Amino acid sequence: MKITTIGIDLAKNVFQVHGVDAHGKTVLNKQLKRDQVANFFIQLEPCLIGMEACASAHHWGRKLQAMGHTVRLMAPQFVKPYVKTNKNDVADAEAICEAVARPNMRFVAIKTVDQQSVLALHRARQGFVRARTAQANQIRGLLAEFGLVLPQGIHHLTNRVPQLMQEASDELTGAFCLLIDRLLDQLKVLDQHVHELEFQITSWHRANPLSRKLEKIPGIGPITASALVASIGDAEHFHNGRQVAAWLGLVPKQHSSGGKAVLLGISKRGDSYLRSLLIHGARALVAQVRRKSPDAGWLNRLLQRRNTNVVVVALANKNARIAWALLAHDREFRPDYALSA
Repeated sequence: MKITTIGIDLAKNVFQVHGVDAHGKTVLNKQLKRDQVANFFIQLEPCLIGMEACASAHHWGRKLQAMGHTVRLMAPQFVKPYVKTNKNDVADAEAICEAVARPNMRFVAIKTVDQQSVLALHRARQGFVRARTAQANQIRGLLAEFGLVLPQGIHHLTNRVPQLMQEASDELTGAFCLLIDRLLDQLKVLDQHVHELEFQITSWHRANPLSRKLEKIPGIGPITASALVASIGDAEHFHNGRQVAAWLGLVPKQHSSGGKAVLLGISKRGDSYLRSLLIHGARALVAQVRRKSPDAGWLNRLLQRRNTNVVVVALANKNARIAWALLAHDREFRPDYALSA
C-alpha cells in the first residue's frame, strides 16, 4: 500500500514512525535509529510528514523537504488531544500522524539556517544577560553583609565598588577583597560577551532589509527587529496581524460561555523572550512620550484613561500588528498613515 501520511515522534537517538495510506489504514509502524532516518525517507515516495515543533524539528524539516516530502510542524499542545492512550512513543507518533491531516490544524513555519543562527545568538545573549544579573546580585548581596550598600543599576558595580572597598579596607579581610575582585572580573567577562553578541546581532540586522524596515517602528530597535524577522519568517503563515499578537501572547485570555464574553489578562503564550522585547520597547516609548509630548497623540489619550502597564501591552500589541503588516505587504512604515487614510 502507498504511504500518504507519516507522523514522526522525534527524539535524541530513537525515532518512532507511524504511516497510513489514503484510507487512513495503518501501514507503517517502526522505530528508526538516528543514522537510519535519512536512508529510510529518501527511498519513500513523496508524502505528507508531520512532526512536533521541538528540538531538531527544523533541521529534519529542511532535510526531508530536500528529499521531496511535504513537511508540517505542529505545536505539541495541538497534538496532545489526539493521543488516545497513555503517553509513549508509539501513541505520540500515531497522534502526530492523525493531527497533521486535520484541515483546520495550525502549522509552524520551518525556519531557515540563517534564521536559526541569529536566534541562537539571541538565546546565547539572553543567557549571558541572566548570568550577568545573577553575578551582579551576588556581589551586591555580599557587600551588603558588610554594610556596603550600592544604588540600583548594574553600572554602579564597576564604578563604585573599588572605591567602597578602598574606603572600608581596614574593616575587610584580604580574602574577602580578593573574592570581590575575582567576582568583578567575572562580571566584566560576562558583560563583554553580551556586547560582542549584540554587535553580531546588530551586524545581521544591518545586512537584512526586512529587519531594517521594522526598526523604523517606534518602540522597536535592532535587537527586537532581528528577533521578529527571524521568528516570524514568512509572514504569510499568519492571516492577519491579530494572529501574530495572539501568537506572542499579547491578547486577552477568554473564559466565555453562553454568549457572554469574559476577557481576562493577557494569555502570555508563545515566545516569552520576543514578548518581553516588545513590552520593554513599548515601556521605553511610553516613558519618552510622557517626557517630551504629554499633550497629544493616541498614546497619551490612552494613558489618561488606563493604567500604564495596560497601555504598554496595548502598544506592544499594536507594534506586533504593524510589524506583520510591513512584512506581509512589503510596505514601509509611515507615522502619518492613519492621518492620510
